Amino acid sequence: MNEFLITCCSTVDLSKEFLEERKIPYVCFHYTLDGKDYLDDLGVTISPDDFFAKIAAGATPSTSQINVDEYIKFWEPFLKDGKDILHITLSSGISGSYNSAVIAKEMLSEKYPSSKIYVVDSLGASSGYGLLVTYVSDLKAEGKTIDECYNWAEENKLNVHHWFFSTDLTSYKRGGRISATSFFLGQLLKICPLLNMDNLGRLIPRQKIRTKEKTMNALVKKMEEHAIDGLNYSGKCYICHSACLEDAQKIASIVESKFPHLNGKVVINSIGTVIGSHTGPGTLALFFIGDKRVD
Repeated sequence: MNEFLITCCSTVDLSKEFLEERKIPYVCFHYTLDGKDYLDDLGVTISPDDFFAKIAAGATPSTSQINVDEYIKFWEPFLKDGKDILHITLSSGISGSYNSAVIAKEMLSEKYPSSKIYVVDSLGASSGYGLLVTYVSDLKAEGKTIDECYNWAEENKLNVHHWFFSTDLTSYKRGGRISATSFFLGQLLKICPLLNMDNLGRLIPRQKIRTKEKTMNALVKKMEEHAIDGLNYSGKCYICHSACLEDAQKIASIVESKFPHLNGKVVINSIGTVIGSHTGPGTLALFFIGDKRVD
């Protein structure tokens, strides 16, 4: 049986140190900012603070996904070294990266027929996608096989909940995701849309709530409603944010007080440059393991 690697994309929005410690290789998405191309390299080239400051000042970054050739170049050295691959991708509901990974897998499987290459569509994004990768990595550390890890990921990926809101709708308007009228009314009435990710991995607006404070309370309420075992939830919890660390810390404190059996402290990550190109600053997201997402 070959040794196997769990691999992922940079849009897991976990720290570079965490992925290196877990020995999880990652392949980078791309973005363009101020006419220059960059790798989404987990904040190495441009820190999250600098990136979101540029957007706040009027920069409009654009993004591009990982193509088939990049996946082949990323995986082939591991396959040549006799390793099997379990790759988890960003949701196919918001990116074509999964399709590129599947095509690359098919091409490499013909060249390396004795190797296993599995591709999992996370149906998640940002640190919610990262939470799924973390759980699979835990299973690998426990000695589970690549098949066991793959099957667990497929069976449990829809149990990863993604709930988030944005206080600044500027990037949503720039990207055409809301109309100018909705943007104006949202800013005027201090509306913070509460969204989540559905069972097809798409971002879906669920509620329009006035004021950030009420929206933060609604965010935690969703965890109370959906987390496995409710307030006795004993799994992991991740938060990510775009230039609103104090809000993230406040939510983390509330979650830790309401859910005393958490598996460790709430982990706070920064939203990365690719996901952040679409959200802009002022977005906060909460991720946990809950009941099955059904719509």
